[in-house]
Amino acid sequence: MTVGLKNALQSKVITGGFAMKQNRKAFITAEITGVMYSSRMSPYLPVTPQQIIDDAVRSYEAGASVAHIHTRNPSTGEPDADIAQMREIVGGIQRRCDMIVCVGSGGSQTMSLEERLAPISELQPEMADCNADSMNVALSDASEKILAGFGWRKPYLRETGGCAFTNACANMELFVRAMNTNETRPQFEIYDPGMLNNVACFVKCGIVKSPVYLQFVLGVQGGIPASVKNLLFLKETADLLLGEMGYIWCAAAVGRHQLPMAAAALAMGGNVRVGLGDSLYLRTHVLAQSNAEQVTAVRSIADALDVELAVPSEVRSILGLKGSDRVVLA
Repeated sequence: MTVGLKNALQSKVITGGFAMKQNRKAFITAEITGVMYSSRMSPYLPVTPQQIIDDAVRSYEAGASVAHIHTRNPSTGEPDADIAQMREIVGGIQRRCDMIVCVGSGGSQTMSLEERLAPISELQPEMADCNADSMNVALSDASEKILAGFGWRKPYLRETGGCAFTNACANMELFVRAMNTNETRPQFEIYDPGMLNNVACFVKCGIVKSPVYLQFVLGVQGGIPASVKNLLFLKETADLLLGEMGYIWCAAAVGRHQLPMAAAALAMGGNVRVGLGDSLYLRTHVLAQSNAEQVTAVRSIADALDVELAVPSEVRSILGLKGSDRVVLA
């Protein structure tokens, strides 16, 4: 990162009311495969359990402390909800490194509530995502740009235009209570400012326990657009609603917005998520050849901003996680 960009980010943060903290620690999450993209869009997207495990370990070696994982059909690459694969991936990562694994319980809007809840009760993971409201994630327009031969991808995209990603308050409570029962930390996925109201409501009711962990996701159709101004707004709204209790936050952005929002988040005092699940590219027109390449890019930004990266043991302490030894792998 150039000195000019570093100073510009610091200036932007100061004008937004947030002072740059030197020598603080932040952590990086790698969104290993996600559910948005197809391996036909990039040959580097991990699909099989072994590919996902290998890419997660490489991300750990590059500086990521958390892996956010989903499962896919190994033959077609289509997102699925296979518990056996999820257990294989979590176990494979934990046997090779100390990385924290955040299990994807959101999966896809086409999955049933039972499929989405199953990883929490079956694996009792350290952490799992919890989408904080219903929303449209209409990707049907993108299907018209996809040529023949993409298999499941084109009909999947078209299907998203006909159904909302439903996360009714009663269902959110089911997720949170299931996580509480299994000592799993919720990672609240925040795609829009109004979702913070739901989290604050659960906090006031005593359902959500401290520390509250927020994952801001910017740039998804149906959610808040990716910009520094909108990231500041999310942070200010979280301060207003949850500041008294305290919370930890992380920022992610899709596509070309990924690294610019990562830089802004680090300058603002937040944590960062990158990965092929959110963007297939390292820079304009250049595909990332692994999640680790994107992690390395964020590590360079952190170094330029004098932000030290936290190791998994420190992140477990920050988020109040129970430890990988209590995840059910058999």
